[in-house]
Amino acid sequence: MDLTDRLMREKIEEIKNYAEQVLKQPRFEHSVRTAETCMALCRRFGLDDGKGYLAGIGHDICKQESDIVIVSLSMSDGFPVSEVERKKPALLHGRAAATVLKNYFNITDEEILEAVRNHTFGKAGMCDLAKVLFIADKIEPGREHVTESYLQKFDNMTLDEMTYCILKENIEYVTSKGKLVSQASLDFLRSLEQEKVK
Repeated sequence: MDLTDRLMREKIEEIKNYAEQVLKQPRFEHSVRTAETCMALCRRFGLDDGKGYLAGIGHDICKQESDIVIVSLSMSDGFPVSEVERKKPALLHGRAAATVLKNYFNITDEEILEAVRNHTFGKAGMCDLAKVLFIADKIEPGREHVTESYLQKFDNMTLDEMTYCILKENIEYVTSKGKLVSQASLDFLRSLEQEKVK
C-alpha cells in the first residue's frame, strides 16, 4: 500500500463506511467482494493493492442513487454521454462514483478515478488498475457463474488476456439479452485485439 499506509487505510475505512450507509446490503457485500478480488488481482499482477481495494469498495457507491443524481454527478466529469448511457442513465453510476470520490473524499489518484469511472464498459487505453477493477467486478465470488473451474481458466493468463476474455464474455452476454453494446466496450475489445496481434 502506497499513499502512506495509514492514510490509505483511513481513506478506505471512510469510503467503506459511506458505502455501507448508502447501499443496500447485497450491493454493499458485492462491493466488499469486488474490493477483495481487486486486491488479490493487484497482488498477482504487481499493482498497488491498497489502490485496488479502494477502487473496489468505491466503484458502486452511486449505484442506488436516482437517475437525476447520477446524471448530475457524472455530467461534471466533462466526458460525453453515449447513446447507451442516455437510454439507461443508471449505467453512468461509475462516472458518478468517480466524481463523488474526487469531490467528497478528495481522491486525486487518476488511476483510481479512471478505474471507477470506466468499470461498467471499459475503455480503450485504460491503465492496468482499471483493467483489474473491470475484471474483479465481473468475477467476484458472489457472481452465479463464478465457480472454481470457471476461475481456473484464467490461471496462466496475462492481465490483458484475462481482460480480453472477460470483456468478450460480457459483450456476448449483453448481446444475448438483446441489449445495445456500448461503443466504449467495442473500442476496448478492438484495442485489446490489436495488442494481441503485436
